[in-house]
Amino acid sequence: MPIRQLSPETVNRIAAGEVIERPASVIKELVENAIDAGARQIEVVAIAGGLSLLRVVDDGSGMSADDLAIAVERHATSKLAEDDLFDIRTLGFRGEALPSIGSIAHLTIQSRLRGSAAGSALTVDRGAKGEVGPAAVNVGTIVEVRELFSATPARLKFLKSERSETMAVGEVVKRLAMAHPEIGFELTTGDRTLSLPRTSATPEGHLARLGRIMGREFIDDALRIERTKEGLTLSGFAALPTLHRADAGLQFLCVNGRPVRDKLLLGAVRAAYGDLLPKGRQPLFALFLDLDPRAVDVNVHPAKAEVRFREAGAVRSLMINALRHALEEAGHRASAFGGQRTLEVLAAAASPPDTAQRPPLVLGTRGTGHTFQHIAARPSFMTPGFAEAMQAPLEALLAPSARAATDLPSPELTRRPLGAARAQLHGTYIVAQTDDAVVIVDQHAAHERLVYERMKAALANGGIARQGLLIPEIVTLDPDEVAALDDAAPELAELGLVLEAFGREAVAVRETPALLGQADIQGLVKDLAAEIVADETRTALKARLEAVAATMACHGSVRAGRRLQVDEMNALLREMEATPHSGQCNHGRPTYVELKLADIERLFGRR
Repeated sequence: MPIRQLSPETVNRIAAGEVIERPASVIKELVENAIDAGARQIEVVAIAGGLSLLRVVDDGSGMSADDLAIAVERHATSKLAEDDLFDIRTLGFRGEALPSIGSIAHLTIQSRLRGSAAGSALTVDRGAKGEVGPAAVNVGTIVEVRELFSATPARLKFLKSERSETMAVGEVVKRLAMAHPEIGFELTTGDRTLSLPRTSATPEGHLARLGRIMGREFIDDALRIERTKEGLTLSGFAALPTLHRADAGLQFLCVNGRPVRDKLLLGAVRAAYGDLLPKGRQPLFALFLDLDPRAVDVNVHPAKAEVRFREAGAVRSLMINALRHALEEAGHRASAFGGQRTLEVLAAAASPPDTAQRPPLVLGTRGTGHTFQHIAARPSFMTPGFAEAMQAPLEALLAPSARAATDLPSPELTRRPLGAARAQLHGTYIVAQTDDAVVIVDQHAAHERLVYERMKAALANGGIARQGLLIPEIVTLDPDEVAALDDAAPELAELGLVLEAFGREAVAVRETPALLGQADIQGLVKDLAAEIVADETRTALKARLEAVAATMACHGSVRAGRRLQVDEMNALLREMEATPHSGQCNHGRPTYVELKLADIERLFGRR
């Protein structure tokens, strides 16, 4: 076939195939246009997943009749100064969106330029452009898209369900709203409406906007991120490691106000969280990177969903350092979500279905806090001697696995973040009291993190101190495990574990990390062997060392079931307060939960 020029209609439809993948793509382009026009309020409507109707209304600067006529022509834009593709300061600049949409749907635009007495309207029906006429509209622009993909019905087969398309529209609006808290948004999908009022551009205002989208628990557990270096500024919020999800649905990244999905940035976030998250779990964050437009190329993808940085290494370093600093500054903080869930479970347990028919049981304290005060009502399960038994000292009622402090805690200790140790339950959980809360600590999980952080610090400062064994410990293993440990011997020696092959089916352990004390060497070596054999990908040395250190810390920590004295419990609490990341164990689980006294009082009907 001879070479020929494609028709403008065909060119527009090809462009539409690149830019308009689904209804959400239309909303993205139209809302970005509204933001670029200086809108302070944007309303979005999507009916039937956007296939029946998409409408975007804004109060931006609007367009004149002449501007409107050329706006639907291919590669017409007001956002590119001097044709400079390396100084992009707007969200849209290609001039492809409106003609692409008009080529595959019924497009109507009404607009009134600020300062103008009248508005204008224009229709493009599946590529056929109409004439500009008058319109009675307010300052700003109204864009309606009906019967999307009616000119390309084959594309309809690739769309998902109406519910999925509606959710995608909502996701686009939310991402743009997060980047622009100074703009009010209203999204209507069917009979549901999401309103996001304008807020200030301050960190507090921005967090309020994020909370409306990401949930209240994010506000409670968000860490503020703020760092500037060499023309790069990173701001936003990231959640504590103990607040995580199975999916990446609450991960938001913006570059110069543009929502993006960038592998470099996502990789930097994962590196910053490192070993603080459970395997397979995802952190929550909303991060905003601002830099010179000439230092980032936003022209590498038709939908502008990807970017390329001129100094990728500097961007990655800034993100990792800023996030790690915030996570370290959080110290022992654990997610408030754990305490909330605990209270929900307690409330549910305290409210059986027949509560309305049964008088409440009121429990209180008297004297030094170690006796029950009174029984306000006697449920049916109480025996005749139950009330009398409740007047006895509490120590006589506790299970043998509970150990309690009998004297009152000092105000100095209760003012500390994790309070004063009051009891040990089931040889596993430390109960502490602060001025306004009750704190429950998993002693094994907490000490495991403390030992792990000590090992990491020692490793960074030149190596972990060793303790020699008077008689080497012989550990029997499979031949493959012996070979794997023998290969990894230099790495293990850096961590203070010195061993060597002892025949084909055993290793001899000669030195162990001094931090571990009297650890279970047999169990430790067997666990390490299993992990190293399973590591078929041979991960990077630093990651391997940290993984091995985590396993060692688990074996060297205070075990569940070990009885602790009050001074030992308090020492553990004080070290937790002074140790970064002690709010979660090496597996990413919380090491403690905090129950606020006000919430406990509400649980018992005192508030």
